[in-house]
Amino acid sequence: MRILLHSDHLKMVEKSGVGRAIYHQIKALEDNHISYTTNKKENYDIVHINTVFPSSYLMAKIAKAKGKKVVYHAHSTEEDFKNSFRGSNFIAPFFKKWLMKCYNSGDVIITPTLYSKRILEGYGLKKPIANISNGIDLEFFKKDTEGGRRFREKYHFNEQDKIIISVGLYIERKGILDFVELAKAMPEYKFIWFGYTNLNTVTNEVKKAVETRLPNLYFPGYISREELKDAYSGSDLFLFLTHEETEGIVLLEALSMKIPVLIRDIPIYKGWFKDGENIYTGNDLPQFEYKIQGIISQTLPSLVEQGYEVVKEKDIKEVGKQLISVYSNLMKQPQYALGRKSMLKPYVMSNLR
Repeated sequence: MRILLHSDHLKMVEKSGVGRAIYHQIKALEDNHISYTTNKKENYDIVHINTVFPSSYLMAKIAKAKGKKVVYHAHSTEEDFKNSFRGSNFIAPFFKKWLMKCYNSGDVIITPTLYSKRILEGYGLKKPIANISNGIDLEFFKKDTEGGRRFREKYHFNEQDKIIISVGLYIERKGILDFVELAKAMPEYKFIWFGYTNLNTVTNEVKKAVETRLPNLYFPGYISREELKDAYSGSDLFLFLTHEETEGIVLLEALSMKIPVLIRDIPIYKGWFKDGENIYTGNDLPQFEYKIQGIISQTLPSLVEQGYEVVKEKDIKEVGKQLISVYSNLMKQPQYALGRKSMLKPYVMSNLR
């Protein structure tokens, strides 16, 4: 069994969650000794598609014509496309139709969470849907004291500075507007947002937020995963104010690093986390302010170990085993039967809830 991990225009997505997920798939297959290629000209049995460009859809059709099996990875939904780029809300219904066309071209659909699976099921997709986490490299994302020092030295922070970080594209959905408002309201803390989006593509509100000039607000842009590990190691709080996700890989990274985390209370995390037990959550700016102060001053108890217990179940090695189960199940099905929900129902019901 050989897998083609196919992602069109990788340069366009490599700095996003999709790009990180592709890296995780490669690592998961390598850790589980599964043969794979990223070159579509080489021989393969199953193509695993991660992108939704027209050429991605065409790849699925070509693979089917050659008698190959197709796994389509659903990283996006209409819901998480909204409130992203300029004009995204107008385009969103059309984008949903395109997503459905792409995803239905697969023999099986993989999506990161039960939450996103339920959204996709609501679209009326005709193919079986498996929820498998994008995963986290627990061996890599471990707190590094020396890395934390490097981070503070690079950005000229001292040991007494209290640093709050977030990671994501410059889009409203990621909570960047609230992040800037909190920086305005809490000048005693340093607020750093890692990530980048061309400001010509974002809304006026987001552009104004990114261009805000405050002595405690920083937008260094995109950094490598090694630098990001240093940033996690050297910060006092990871603030994740996203309004909508299919999973949120950076949240998994922060939890793996065992640093304090504060997130927005949104539906996707209802089954994972409980406020005050394994993570801290908030709904509005006053709640975020209160909990930021409590977490950093340590008047609220640390929940880093409890958060780690949640994330360690999403280790890349375990993700690899789940991917292999999907691939193996597909390889057992005769070509003419692919796409019937009944063919994959036992696996979906027993392993992918």
